[in-house]
Formats: sequence, structure tokens, C-alpha cells
Amino acid sequence: MGLLEYRQHRRDCQRKQAERASKIASLPLTYQYPLSSQERSILSRPVQDLVQDVHKQITSPVDILRTYAKVAVEAHKKTNCVTEILFPEAEEWAEKEINLKGPLAGIPVSLKDSIQVKGFDISVGYSRNTGKPYDDDGAIVRILKDAGAVPFVKTNLPTTLLSFESTNDVWGRCTNPHNDKYSPGGSTGGESALLAFGGSRIGIGSDVAGSVRVPAHFSGCYSIRCSTGRWPKVGMNTSMPGQEAIPSVFSPMARTLNDLTYFTRSIVGMKPWNYDYTVHPLEWRESVETEYREKKTLRVGVLRTDGVVDPAPACARALDQVASALAAEGHEVFDVNPPSPYEALVIASQLLNSDGCQTFMSNGRTGEWNDPGAAQLNFYMWLPKPVKYLYYLWVKYVKGDSIWAGLLKDWHPKSAYEYWQLAGKREAFKAKFYTWWSEEAKMDFMITPPNATPAVPHGGMHDAVSSCGYTFLFNLLDYSSGILPVTHVDPFVDQLPASFALNKLNGVAKGAYKHYDATKMAGLPVGVQVVGRRLEEEKVLAVMERVEDALDKHGGRYKLLEVD
Repeated sequence: MGLLEYRQHRRDCQRKQAERASKIASLPLTYQYPLSSQERSILSRPVQDLVQDVHKQITSPVDILRTYAKVAVEAHKKTNCVTEILFPEAEEWAEKEINLKGPLAGIPVSLKDSIQVKGFDISVGYSRNTGKPYDDDGAIVRILKDAGAVPFVKTNLPTTLLSFESTNDVWGRCTNPHNDKYSPGGSTGGESALLAFGGSRIGIGSDVAGSVRVPAHFSGCYSIRCSTGRWPKVGMNTSMPGQEAIPSVFSPMARTLNDLTYFTRSIVGMKPWNYDYTVHPLEWRESVETEYREKKTLRVGVLRTDGVVDPAPACARALDQVASALAAEGHEVFDVNPPSPYEALVIASQLLNSDGCQTFMSNGRTGEWNDPGAAQLNFYMWLPKPVKYLYYLWVKYVKGDSIWAGLLKDWHPKSAYEYWQLAGKREAFKAKFYTWWSEEAKMDFMITPPNATPAVPHGGMHDAVSSCGYTFLFNLLDYSSGILPVTHVDPFVDQLPASFALNKLNGVAKGAYKHYDATKMAGLPVGVQVVGRRLEEEKVLAVMERVEDALDKHGGRYKLLEVD
């Protein structure tokens, strides 16, 4: 059975990759010509300008589609970011199905592979899910078409969707557009690679522990993690259906902040609660957006460290650059020390994997690739309890590492009783954090590193899988949080100090810093995370604009990759 299953797995992978290659090779000549001056003009224009041109019939949706499709193919050649090619179908949709009067009229939108599009599989990187095309569009695709947008490509991701890498047997390994030896992030890594390269302006991913935010940080684009209930989720697949203790949320990503804001506002303006029962009937609050765009003095909390892994020099420098720019603009900028992010990491990781990793492990076939980080989670989960307990004692009392020991201590499948106890701890932590923000910090927003380091090299999640606290914290809290790119790794400025000693770090920090090398990482993007509270998307996007304006005046805006 195992050998037969493995052979079927290989056949399914080869078939899907051959389908993709054939679709690209058979594209009409209009997709193969070099970019014209008109197409380069399309690539440089913000979303709302293109929409106006479509409304006025100055520009054809098909011309916009073909322009971005050309660049998407080039991005794919460099990074392997694309899974399903939708271009021919998208041309037909543009002519017959989309609403050319909508707020996104004619705009191509890229989609994470896990999103349901009629006529296509949702593999989620697993071969057993191939050859099963869906009969209908999911909710978000119906909203996009009604808004006038044109879904045109699906993008790569990791098996399990629990990784800051994006590799699987079905589609292969996605690489960072800045350096092919590094990950573009995950689990929405194909999206971030495509957006950073310029092969799309706006896309949709999902986030359960940082999966739209870390890719934006690793690859150099923009994203916002929306709170649960603000963005549709029906018609999406996951590796862990039924896992709602730390809900996965689908959220937007974009090449520019302007496009991210316009897209988010447009989708909420489509009243997605009429398409998806999970969405709150909450209109877009322009008054909140205006308030935080115009507020003279903002109170900005700076989280310098999560107490588990101090940010590497490149990430600390980006955070300080933002803090200094905001202070120079006259805002009140101060360091904060919130309720323990480590406590949140312990609670969130236990809840997310309370089934003993069984659900995501059940998707794979014999011999199928498993993400190295997820494999580590499963390995520790199923160590015999006596062995694990001895290892815990050794880590805590011999090595003196209470951080890593605390994560190991109760790392086992949970009973319903244990699950409820953890859920109670989650709610108590959320209440404590809410009180701290309201009564002590009294912030308008907070800035933090998105991750302790820039992009990890391929396979790096084997060691760095637990280093996700800077994003995971806000999944547990369900806070709205966005990413904007700030700078690039400098091979001279961002070196580790001579006094740095890897063997003195806790187990989580050691796994993260094992792969930090400013010389090898030179040129990789570095972002900053902007955090509001629950359902504060309008505020977060408005203050991200304030941050970028401050950087324009004091240090310079991030330079996007240029389209060749």
C-alpha cells in the first residue's frame, strides 16, 4: 500500500506541474511579447487610477490582465511562486462575469492556492487534493467578481500552512525574489514573492501565526492581518479544518500601501456579510480612518523585544528607524512592556496543536514532503512521555533554559478538559492585555518587529519553528496588525556584535539566530509591524500611512523591486 500510494503521489505531482508548464507554454503570443510602453504605464499606476480608466473605458480589463500576467510569468520563472494559471479563464470572466462598474473594475487579483475558484483544485500543497476541481467559486471570489476584480493566478504555499517557508511536492519550492537561497515567507509565500516582484498589485492570503505578515516582511511588500469576522473565510481550505482555538483569518496583501488600503476598503464596502455568514455586518468607518490620518499627536508604543528572542540587528534597526521618524514628527514615542508575550506563545502554540498535530499530518501520503518545522512539532509531540520529561528536566535544570523547557513541558495531545483549561487561559490573557493597553499604555498603536530575523534560508524552519512570537501574539489576541517594509539588510551595519554567543541563548532564540548572517542576507527586506486592537483595520491602515509619511521625511521610503 505504501509503495503504491507513493507512486500515485509522484504521478499526481508530475501531472500538476506538467499542467502548469503546458498552460504557460501555450499562452497566446499577446502574453509573450516584451512589455510595451503602455503596459509599463499600467504597471506603475495605483489601483484606483486603473479602476477609473476602466470605468471611463480608457483601458480594457483584458489589457491590464495581460500586462500583469506577463510579469507574473517572469516572477514565476525566477521564484516558482505560481500554482494554478487562470489567465485564459480570467479573460472570459473579464468579458462575461465581472462587474465593470465595481470599485475594483478590471483589477487582476492573485490568490493563495487555498482559495476556492471554480474549475480548479485546492491542493494546499498535498497531492491527494489534486484532480478535484471545484464546481463553484468561493465567497471571496464571488465578491471579487461582483466588485469588478479579475482573479488571475493562484500562488504557492507550504504543506501544513504552519511555516514561514513555502515548499511542497506538488508545486515545488518558492524562493525569495531578492535572493533565491532564502524563503519568501509562509504560509502565503507565493503571494509575497509575486507581489514583491511586481507580478500582481493585490492578493489574498491567510494568517494563523503570521502567515500574511511574515511573508510581507521577508519579501518586501505590504499586508494587514484583519481581525476575525472582518474578512470572508468561507470557500477557503486549510490543513487543519475545525481548528478554531486560534482562528486562521484570510486577509489582503499588496505591492503598495495605497493599494492595500484601497483594496481593503473596497472589499468591506461590498458588504461581505451578504456573501459569508462568518463576516460581521460592520461597515467601513471612514470617520476612524480620517481621525487617525489627521490626529496631530499620536501615542506610539514600541515593543523592543518579546522577551523570548531579541530582534536581530537588522530588525532592531528598522524598528528604531520607524520610532525615530515618528518622534521627529512630534509624536509621543515610548517603549512598552506588555503582559508576557512568552505566556501568549505557550498558550497559543498549545491551543493550535491541541489535537497532537494529527490533523495536518493526516493530509500527507507515503513519502510526501513535510515542512521541516512542522515535522519538528510532530516529533516532540509524540516523544514517549518519560523521554520527554527527562529531556524537559535536562533543558530546565541542567541547561538552565526555562524558555524552551516551558514550551516542551506540556507539549502533548490535549483532552477536552485540558483544551478548555487552555481556552480559559487564553481569555484571561486577552483580558489582561486589554486592560494593560487601556489603563497603562494608553497607546493609539504599537510598533514591533514582525519577526526576530529577516528571511530564513530554505530548511531554516527546522530550527526556527518556535520563533514566531512577534506575530503569533496578535493571533491569540485577534488584533488588527499590518506590515510595511522599511529597509534592507546592510552587510556592514547589521552584523552581530563581537560579544554575541549563540550557545548562551535559549532554545528558541538559538534556532532563530542560527541562520542570521548579515553578509549572506545582504539586500533582504526588513519590515515593521503596526498593531491596533481588535477590528481596528481602519486605524491600522491610517497610521501605517502616517508611518510611511514620517519615513519619507526622515530616512527614506522603502524602495520596491523594479519590474524589468
